[in-house]
Amino acid sequence: MIIFNYLLMCAIFSTTFLAIKIGVEAGLPPFLSAGLRFLLAGAIIFLWMVLQRKAKPSLLLRKEFLLIGMTSTFLTFATLYWAEQHVSSGIAAILSATGPMMILMIQSVVMRKNARRSDYWGCGVGFAGVCLLIMPEIAMGSDLIWILSCIAILIGEIGYSVGSLATRKLSFDMPDISPIMINAVQMMYGGSALLLLSLFSEQVQWNGILTLPALGSVLYLTIVGSMLGHSLYAWLLKATNAFFPSTWLFVSPIIALGLGAFLYGEAISLYSIVGSLLIIGGILILNLPELRARRIARRVASST
Repeated sequence: MIIFNYLLMCAIFSTTFLAIKIGVEAGLPPFLSAGLRFLLAGAIIFLWMVLQRKAKPSLLLRKEFLLIGMTSTFLTFATLYWAEQHVSSGIAAILSATGPMMILMIQSVVMRKNARRSDYWGCGVGFAGVCLLIMPEIAMGSDLIWILSCIAILIGEIGYSVGSLATRKLSFDMPDISPIMINAVQMMYGGSALLLLSLFSEQVQWNGILTLPALGSVLYLTIVGSMLGHSLYAWLLKATNAFFPSTWLFVSPIIALGLGAFLYGEAISLYSIVGSLLIIGGILILNLPELRARRIARRVASST
């Protein structure tokens, strides 16, 4: 189940960057689009679990969920949606690949948790791939708004990292609460904050919203991206660790670049190909200890 859910989550999340791009270019205000997506997804999941008597409405009053919502959802996606007005979906996916590295840095520097040598090597190789992927844009001397958009995504990934660690801690502090429920409540908090931000910063043009690309983007991101994808991520956080589920951010640039090129005409180059190979190499290095342990376990099981 861990392998299947991980692969499904990777496939879903890899398409969300292009879906966001399609929505904002169709005229959807970025904060409004993100807020509707997460508030609707969280509210539907929460209501269903309350009706199934698997959760209580009093969970909405827990301040721990507010922290996760402000980091995992609000900060991460406010910056991502805004930035995708100015950068391609492939570049957005690439910059999002810094999430696992930031988690490792927070665990090592702030939480004083020892990391394996393979973790550092894997992150180093993966980061080299990310740098190589964005090198053409930097070499062409992109304008200031492009650079600010890239920085915004990186800031959002700090929120993603803090939220992932907080979610995992909360899952063990409250073992009786489903990780899917934790995810639903934090999405409601984050979505509400995004809508509040939209109210004070955006002007809504309904002729841009009521189009097939815009509505399709919101529906796809709400149902598939948030309700299914983020629920899988929350489940994996509890089933594995804070770092392993986030490695989808190493896989997503490869798929996102391909989707952007074939479906949306975004540029792809030799730098992109080589960078993608480095990212795959980083994933293999990161998971090498687990792969060795599984091989040893299989040998022991077969010998007995």
